[in-house]
Formats: sequence, structure tokens, C-alpha cells
Amino acid sequence: MADATDEGWMRAAIAAAADVRATAHPNPWVGCTIVAGGELVATGATRPPGQAHAEVAALEAAGERARGATAYVTLEPCSHTGRTAPCADALVDAGVARVVVAVLDPDPRVRGAGAERLRQAGITVDVGCAADLVERQLAPYLHQRRTGRPYVVLKLAATLDGRTAAPDRTSQWITGPVARADAHRLRAESDSIVVGAGTVRDDDPTLTARDADGPDPERIVLGRAPDGARVRPCTEWDGPVEALLDDLGQRGHVQVLFEGGATVAGELHRAGLVDRYVVYLAPALLGGDDAPGLFRGPGAATIADAWRGRIESVTSLGDDLRIDLLPHPRSTTEGTP
Repeated sequence: MADATDEGWMRAAIAAAADVRATAHPNPWVGCTIVAGGELVATGATRPPGQAHAEVAALEAAGERARGATAYVTLEPCSHTGRTAPCADALVDAGVARVVVAVLDPDPRVRGAGAERLRQAGITVDVGCAADLVERQLAPYLHQRRTGRPYVVLKLAATLDGRTAAPDRTSQWITGPVARADAHRLRAESDSIVVGAGTVRDDDPTLTARDADGPDPERIVLGRAPDGARVRPCTEWDGPVEALLDDLGQRGHVQVLFEGGATVAGELHRAGLVDRYVVYLAPALLGGDDAPGLFRGPGAATIADAWRGRIESVTSLGDDLRIDLLPHPRSTTEGTP
């Protein structure tokens, strides 16, 4: 069974996974540590798609010292051949004695088969160490595998009195450079980014991750992007947002970031499609009621009907704040021992 020492080594694997968050997707961003005799032998994390997974990266660094060691892995080792060979086989071939897994992989190609492959080879397997931390870290990946749809992040930026633009529609820049760089990192972590055609007409954004270390997301416009818009080349979508999410999920997109204006934000919110709200608040006040707010469209008619979620974190970014807001936890049936 996992103990406090195990959790410490698993936390090191979690930290390694955090470093590759923007470069590993759409593969899960996984970390692995290998420990022998109470000492850290090697650390590995998932490399870009088509390259080594975390376990193989750690085993390569450990060499012969992996024999008889314990491997701590944030996600169950894969047991199927895709762009790379199965990680479960690599652990068996390396001669590790024990594997500690935080969360079982809900991918139907794995789903317990990786752990079973290890046990059949005589390796001790313990599941559930620091599972709550990894469930949070891998939330987009786990959500996509469990539901078939990408994890939906709605990014909003507003003044402290909740206004997203001035009355004349100007909105650049509400937040400062540190918050904008953080938002670009959020783009780099996403497989796709979606805005409404109205935002494209008003702001002519590029929607790139230019201030972050990571790839640009696929750019999607709800409706028609004007000829010559800087968002081009882009995908134009005319159907329901739910159908878009189904399409993206089928194409393997793990996380989609919505940066649309108040109309798109309001529609997503009312439909209950948002998995995470990321709200950037600037220490600015427009000081009136003639500027647009975060959402457009009908809201709750009474305070008793107000949507209430859970604030996961509040982060200072220069002069601004980032607030991560989650819906109340949804039940899950995968990923526990």
C-alpha cells in the first residue's frame, strides 16, 4: 500500500508532468520517477507526440539501476501499441519490482490492462497514491476519455466591476502583460481555441500562443471570419456548439479554449458546457452600467437561481488576478483503485 514516502515520490512525478503540460498534448502529460534504495534514480515526463512516454524516458535515464527499483507513474502505463511501444512492456523488460500508479487510465485501450500486464509479470502494483492531485492535473485528459468530448475552458477578462469592454467597444488591453502571457500559456495547453465571428470583426485577434512555450491551437470561428482577418487560416463552424465538441472529441482534442465574447460566453454558460472558468480581473473600474459584462443574454431571475461553483485557486499575475472557477464536482467511476 502507498504511504507518505510513496506520496513524496509521486509528487516528484507530478512536478515532472507539470513541466510538459503544453508540449505533451493531445497525449496525457504524465510524470514518472524511479527510486531504488530510498534514492531517486531518474525522472521522466511525456515527450511531444510520437516520442517517448514518461516511463520510457525515465527508464532510459535510469539504465540498469531500474532493475529491482520502484517506478512511480501519475497515470497507468499504456498496454497497447500506438505511435510508441507499450510502456507496461518497457517496465517489465527493465526489471522493476514495483509500480505505484496514481490513476488508472480510462482510455478503453488501457482501462486496467496496463496494471494487469505488470501483475502478470510478477510486478507489485499499487494504485491510488496521490490520486486526487493527479485527477486535478490530468482533468482535461480524463474528461475527454470518459465523455468523448474535450474539456471546455472558458477564458474571461474583465475590470474589477465586471466589464469586458468600454462603451465604445474598445477592450485592449484590460489586463497587464503578465496576465496576457499566462493566457497565452493557456492557449498553448489547448488543442483548439474558439471565438465568435463578432469578436473577430471587433478585435481582429491572431489567437496564437506567441508569448508561451508551446504550440498554437487550432483556430475555430463560430460563423464566418472576414476575408483578410488575422485569425485565418481557421476552421469556420456553423452548427451547434455541442456538435463542435463532439467533432473535436472524435478528432482527439483534449482541451478546447473558448475566448469568444459575451454572447458566446453566455450561451456556453447557460448550456452547462463549461468545465473550467478562467477569469482574469484587472484593478480597473469603468464605473458605470453602460459597458458590456461577462455574459450577454438572459440570466438568473432571482438570487436563488444563481449559478454557484467552487473557486479552485486565486493567483496574482502582476497587478491582475486569475480566478479558476469550477462547477460543483461531477461524479466519476474511473481512475480509483
